Amino acid sequence: MSNRFKRRRWALLALALCCPALWSQRFSDLAVPVPIPPGGTLVIGFLGGFDRWNDEHRGIRELTLRLRQQPGVYAESISNHHRSVALKLIRLALDTNHNGKLDPEERARARIILYGQSWGGAAAIATARDLDRLGVPVLLTVQVDSVGVHDESIPPNVQAAVNFFQHDPLTIQGRREIRAVDPAKTHILGNFQASYFLRPIDESNASWARRAFGGSHVKMELDPTIWIQVERYIGDAISRR
Repeated sequence: MSNRFKRRRWALLALALCCPALWSQRFSDLAVPVPIPPGGTLVIGFLGGFDRWNDEHRGIRELTLRLRQQPGVYAESISNHHRSVALKLIRLALDTNHNGKLDPEERARARIILYGQSWGGAAAIATARDLDRLGVPVLLTVQVDSVGVHDESIPPNVQAAVNFFQHDPLTIQGRREIRAVDPAKTHILGNFQASYFLRPIDESNASWARRAFGGSHVKMELDPTIWIQVERYIGDAISRR
């Protein structure tokens, strides 16, 4: 195990200790109708750390609520520890004939976008990989300071992917670069670096522990300019037909 991986593991553990205890999330908590109407786009955001799935102070949840205001968009936020809930949602959302399986026509019509922050970024890619095994395409994946194992490899069922990260000192550092497993099938839109070294960010929505120990990793999650860019990429993917 490399020293860098060890440092990242201990940093993640420290952040987890600063976050709320793991909150349960059930399928009955979701607001997305199943199946979704034909032509609809399903957007799933994965929160980082041990953040509560419906914490409206978190960037993922805030964006989810904004996306719900768009016609034809069905958005939900999921804890990164409950990917099984997301997979169940996807299966039921696409199963328009209610036969309990995904037929070729249902898979071909899928319009899915996955995005996430920190551990949630890794959860988005892991979910895209699960969908690849099911033969379900993904319009877009977005990672914000993604931290995980193999979250740099974007599976070939993903049409486009974009990555935002920071590598400031003395903080958890996100994935620097993502790459397509098959460049002929996946367009990497960019790996965009931000820096929060000596840069003020409004942290009033963060707990004292997150402010004290989270560093630039937390500042990036609280940076509204990042979420404006994420929303723009998601909007562009939704508009593609």
